[in-house]
Amino acid sequence: MSHPHPDLPTPPALRDGALRVVPLGGLGEVGRNMAVLEFAGKLLIIDCGVLFPEDHQPGVDLILPDFDYIADRLDDVVAVVLTHGHEDHIGAVPYLLKLRADIPLIGSQLTLAFVEAKLKEHRITPYTLGVREGQVEQLGPFECEFVAVNHSIPDALAVAVRTAAGTVLHTGDFKMDQLPLDGRITDLRAFARLGERGVDLFMVDSTNAEVPGFTTSEREIGPVLDRVFAGAERRVIVASFASHVHRVQQVLDAAYAHGRRVALVGRSMVRNMGVARDLGYLKVPAGVLVDIKAVDDLPEDQVVLMCTGSQGEPMAALSRMAGNDHRVRINRGDTVILASSLIPGNENAVFRVINGLTRLGAKVVHSGNAKVHVSGHASSGELLYCYNIVRPKNVMPVHGETRHLVANADIAVSTGVPRERVVLAEDGVVVDLVGGLASVVGALPCGYVYGDGSSVGEITDADLKDRRILGEEGFVSIVVVVDSATGKVLAGPEIHARGVAEGDEVFEGILPQIESALAQAVDQGNTDDYQLQQVVRRVVGRWLGGKLRRRPMILPLVVSA
Repeated sequence: MSHPHPDLPTPPALRDGALRVVPLGGLGEVGRNMAVLEFAGKLLIIDCGVLFPEDHQPGVDLILPDFDYIADRLDDVVAVVLTHGHEDHIGAVPYLLKLRADIPLIGSQLTLAFVEAKLKEHRITPYTLGVREGQVEQLGPFECEFVAVNHSIPDALAVAVRTAAGTVLHTGDFKMDQLPLDGRITDLRAFARLGERGVDLFMVDSTNAEVPGFTTSEREIGPVLDRVFAGAERRVIVASFASHVHRVQQVLDAAYAHGRRVALVGRSMVRNMGVARDLGYLKVPAGVLVDIKAVDDLPEDQVVLMCTGSQGEPMAALSRMAGNDHRVRINRGDTVILASSLIPGNENAVFRVINGLTRLGAKVVHSGNAKVHVSGHASSGELLYCYNIVRPKNVMPVHGETRHLVANADIAVSTGVPRERVVLAEDGVVVDLVGGLASVVGALPCGYVYGDGSSVGEITDADLKDRRILGEEGFVSIVVVVDSATGKVLAGPEIHARGVAEGDEVFEGILPQIESALAQAVDQGNTDDYQLQQVVRRVVGRWLGGKLRRRPMILPLVVSA
């Protein structure tokens, strides 16, 4: 089993007849999925998603894959294949198309409809090619065959990519629900047929690799929702992903059965469900759906609000409701259902929302106390089936944190895949398929690209560190005017603190030390304003550390006169 190493070299030029795989996101994290396949001088991209920020990334709206690897080769990109319509697989497409607008987008009908609606907001009209399971398309030197897979969104696809160097089978996100709501099961017959022909590299969803057994069927959620609706005395508020068509369908059906009306809350929820309804993926019972403006005129025991925010996203509808910062006010006796599982890293944000809702008097139903959500990913038992059916020559676990990738690798080995044929990579690690053998050949810089308001890629990790310091320790500003010739203080020092519990008067003891240090620095020939500011920074920093046991941000301003 080959592991990534921090000292991996820059990869060599791709050998003739070899296939290169470069993951730019999704390995070592849950989200930001993107892989680049290179063969015969051309590039094929599989997925292009975003990652949502965690608590230690304040102010960040979303995190994109690092496009630097392909930035000067955009003309070599033959297409972007999109496996399904979740944000962690399509969310970064607008930012890629801003670099080259005519890159063809390949995907199923619902996936492309979600992407096109998103791109419309960015004023981009894409070139798209809709495909179905069983369809084969030649994209440059890549022959792509699409395979139906079951996931938590309709119309998901796996893709088999054939080149002269071998065949890569990429599962996308998938599970093996045998009783799916839409009747569309993962096509294991196609997996077996591809396995018979030979799969040289099997790229497999790892998200649930640590979970034993089989993922629960979506059908088991319906009765649970029905019981919750039956016991709800006032409004029911359901939070889910804005693209989870199956869950919205179950909520609509439960509402209809209990004589309730449903209003969609949140721009992305309204947009996506409108698309799904127009295309026939969402069946809306007559009279159930109402506009949010009509809800105030209905009795509370007839109201259901379907909104976003199940992951505790700060600006999503449910988080704002929990903070009393939304037009919908949570009342005592309301029932709130979080119809999703926890994405790793979001736990604190979700629990914060649950606590906020509970404090306002709501009854909160979530996956920890009721089966109101099932995963969209294959558990270990399903992965075992897939490995035994496909019998791949090489395996590369994808989509998951390191622990998920390692667990998936161990499953592959248990089915007989030689350990040295299992490639454990992370973002930026370059894997070449040569002569039927996949191996790590190097690594490329592959950092996070932060979206912050209207800026993309401008904010750095250093900026985020500054924000964390400001948020956790506060800041202290010092303004002083000195005589550049004598070093004598002409005005100040004036010290002001923000985010520090003690008042400004606590700093009076440091003023003589600042004046003395400045005079000494000038005596030694340091008259540059920047150098004098560093003198002030060091003196104040030492004093704060010793006196207050704090490390706030220190902002000195020295003006020479």
